Amino acid sequence: MSEITIAAEPFFDRLNSFYTAWKADKRSNEVFNGADSIIVITGKAEQDASVYQKNNTLHFWLLGYEFPATLIVFTQATVYFVTTEKKAKHLKNLTNGKIPVEILTVEAKKPETRTEAFNKCLDVLKGAGKKVGTVSKYDATGPFVDEWNRMFSETAKELEQVDISGALSMAFAVKDENELRSVRSAALASSTILQDYWVEEMSDVLDSEKQVSHAKLVDGISRKIDDAKLFKKLSKTDDFDVSQLDWAYGPFVQSGGEYDVKLATQPTVNNSNLHSGCIITGLGLRYKTYCAAVARTFLVDPSKSQTANYKILLAAHEAALDAARNNVPAKDVYNKALGVIKSRKPDLEKNFAKSIGAAVGIELKDNNFILNGKNTRILRDGMTLTITTSLSDLTNDKPQDKKGTNYSLLLVDTIRVTSREPAVFTKSASTDIDSVEFYFKDEEEEQVKKPKKEDKKPGRSAVATSNIKSSRLRNANRQDNAKEEEEARRKSHQKELAQKKQREGLEKYKEEVGDVNGDNEKKFKKFESYRREEQMPSKIRDLVVYVDTKASTVILPIMGRPVPFHINTIKSVSKSDEGEYTQLRFNFLSPGQGVGRKDDQPFEDPSAHFVRSLTVRSKDQDRLSDVAAQITELRKSAIRREQEKKELEDVVEQEKLIEVRNRRPIKLGNVYIRPAQDGKRVPGELEIHQNGLRYISPIRNENVDVVFANVKHLFFQPCTGELIVLIHIRLKNPIMIGKRKTTDVQFYREATDMAFDETGNRKRKHRYGDDEELEQEQEERRQRAELDRLFKGFAEKISDAGREQGISVDIPFRDLSFNGVPNRSNVLMAPATDALVQLTEPPFTVITLDELEVAHLERIQFGLKNFDLVFVYKDFSRAPIHVNTIPVESLDRVKEWLDSVDIAYTEGPLNLNWGTIMKTVSTDPHSFFKEGGWSFLTQDSDDEDAEESSEESAFEMDDSDLAASESESEDGSDFDDASASDDEGEEDDLSDEGDDWDDMEDKAKKADRNGGLDDEERGKKRKR
Repeated sequence: MSEITIAAEPFFDRLNSFYTAWKADKRSNEVFNGADSIIVITGKAEQDASVYQKNNTLHFWLLGYEFPATLIVFTQATVYFVTTEKKAKHLKNLTNGKIPVEILTVEAKKPETRTEAFNKCLDVLKGAGKKVGTVSKYDATGPFVDEWNRMFSETAKELEQVDISGALSMAFAVKDENELRSVRSAALASSTILQDYWVEEMSDVLDSEKQVSHAKLVDGISRKIDDAKLFKKLSKTDDFDVSQLDWAYGPFVQSGGEYDVKLATQPTVNNSNLHSGCIITGLGLRYKTYCAAVARTFLVDPSKSQTANYKILLAAHEAALDAARNNVPAKDVYNKALGVIKSRKPDLEKNFAKSIGAAVGIELKDNNFILNGKNTRILRDGMTLTITTSLSDLTNDKPQDKKGTNYSLLLVDTIRVTSREPAVFTKSASTDIDSVEFYFKDEEEEQVKKPKKEDKKPGRSAVATSNIKSSRLRNANRQDNAKEEEEARRKSHQKELAQKKQREGLEKYKEEVGDVNGDNEKKFKKFESYRREEQMPSKIRDLVVYVDTKASTVILPIMGRPVPFHINTIKSVSKSDEGEYTQLRFNFLSPGQGVGRKDDQPFEDPSAHFVRSLTVRSKDQDRLSDVAAQITELRKSAIRREQEKKELEDVVEQEKLIEVRNRRPIKLGNVYIRPAQDGKRVPGELEIHQNGLRYISPIRNENVDVVFANVKHLFFQPCTGELIVLIHIRLKNPIMIGKRKTTDVQFYREATDMAFDETGNRKRKHRYGDDEELEQEQEERRQRAELDRLFKGFAEKISDAGREQGISVDIPFRDLSFNGVPNRSNVLMAPATDALVQLTEPPFTVITLDELEVAHLERIQFGLKNFDLVFVYKDFSRAPIHVNTIPVESLDRVKEWLDSVDIAYTEGPLNLNWGTIMKTVSTDPHSFFKEGGWSFLTQDSDDEDAEESSEESAFEMDDSDLAASESESEDGSDFDDASASDDEGEEDDLSDEGDDWDDMEDKAKKADRNGGLDDEERGKKRKR
């Protein structure tokens, strides 16, 4: 134990929290049961290191290690450790804390020292009070434990023992930052094995139809815990150490009708072979003694009932995940999941488990925090749980064989409880139906059915095709065939996506009528100039036209009374001279009057009368000219204020940034920000704090704060092929930087250094030729690589700090990029994992893929060099976004990318009027989807395909026509002199009826002159 070091800071932090809870419980006696003192004892080290109980869990929680043969006595004033001298050495640094710690050492060769220490502890227990808290169930053996039990049993007659297992559970349940990081690392490692290894391994076994036993598959999973390459992604973050991993549960693989979804004990290994049907796989890992578990159900060639039952279980599982929040009783989580089962399919209630998980930490399953319908314990922020939902003993109505008749379904996730949606640590292992369903029989069935479709009578085209041999083509069409197969696969997948979109649209807008948002009904705007007559200016007594700029009002004298008109009711003012009088005409806004291209303004009372225009005249021309100028200026300022208000109405005030206090924040220096702040362009520092980022400029007092809760996307773009390296943040809600509103914040550094290029410095004077240029290029490449490493590492640290808000680093794929015009200039559009981005040149473009409904390719015509791409959002109130002028060479790449990210796309030859289309869609989406939805975008291409097929069918011939044509060709090939003379005779008849040579020559010359040149002119031009 010479290498053991116990961290004093977490020890005292956790000990203080334990004592605080103990003292707070003194009044209610709910958790500690009124205990005046607490004893926890461990015996000799267990051979099975995976066994964790409350007594040794307390050691790991406080000390980080288990100390065998050790007694800990807690009183309200002091903590006593009774252990051997060797172990006592490691506890010496714990004696200087706020809560006193006293160490009593014993010697193995001197039993009297142990007896003396035990007697002192018994005296302490008697003096503390009558109630002693103990752990009711624990397995501790050995001479140390035997002697203590003997001595304590004599004293126990005078004391009352109470169980404090619940109190220890409460202490272990809420975890600090280091504990949460360990649980998350264990969960990520578990998900990595399941998603990155097992899914591929299972697919390979099923696809090749190998006979592999469950035991062999489990052994393969077990060996992956030592595979450093598998955890390479995790090793780049959080200082993940593979050597700290250990098995907590399993792994297990179940199929073929034999399932155990209770997960009560360590699973038994089944020696039967893997069965293609319903496969359940799960495992639990331990990282730095903290556990996490994950399990998934995979359906191979499932029946419709299996798919339907899985969707119900998934809905219940997601309901449980969503319900696990701060201050929620444990029973509510179970009841939420059970409620989904009852509402969707009540018959499955008997198959649903009686509990759906428990608290997880050092113990894989804390029995005091079971999620069932009776547990009233309250969940707290910082707890970690395993959500385990299952349906057992189900019957498949269409089994593949006898083994597939009975099946069960299981889903397990490890989460962290928060005040909002929980953080699912195992979400990288997908649970959606598309990720867990596998089909291996479709290809065989299609191959059987295909010859039946092509069993037609051979036509003329078939005969012509049969004459083309592969030896003649020399495999020239192999690439074309591959492209055709890829295109056919894409079309099939797009057809499925289009059908899915249609179903989702009908389900989402079921029986809805009217505007999709429901609150876009136009209303007549009302404006108020004055609340009381006393507020009007004193000059109204003169009964003149007066402009009150303070109240944004024009006061007009009408029939001897001043009448105010708010500036927003005035449409325009026109001045005209008529003799000695000057007239000022006021035009007002009113319903029933179109304003530009906008709709008429509504009004509550349709029978009301409105003044549309009013004219005043005066001999004072200068006075009315001044009034007209004031009204025009007031109108401009009112419009400007309205625009500013409308622009800033979606700006949300962020929560305050919580600065790091106990240490220096992580910094990235010498970076610029875009959009740039006002003033001189100077680099600043970017800092990571508890709940966000702060950019500090050295010459300004205004900092730019971005909180993690407002981060929608986090991108890192290396300087490969670019002049800058950057970290880009797309925000959920816009913020103000200076006086500008922005939804994008970018931090960058220039990657090129031209300081010593062509400057004639000392280095250049003494060295000439290509060597210096080569060295300069190598230095620039090294600097670029260093910049990429620095910025990428900082972006990953941002992701780690904001992981609770689901922030992860996304890197654009330059290999999939294509040129286009999203705004004004032609830029490089690069797909990323969650978005299509352009981050180099402002204005930036970030198109979130999850927000897209469909994509449409415009101007797809033969001969055009470019095409356009239009994205339609799921929120129909948002205008579609266009990426124009994409080179046609990128068409296949764009289609392949759209298909790979499951975005349904269509294509057409023309540009469409999307404003009108979206207005029709948003007005009545239910009718839109009922009439076919987005299928109207494909009608043009379908019509073209129909025309092509009809043209091809016009040239098809049946066997009788083909035989007749062949006989005619054979008869015509053996011609005699008579037939030849007949042909000559026919030619003579034709020549008599046509023009003579002179007429034909005149016509040719005339045609040449119309074209610009005749034969003589062509000759002259050649001579020149």
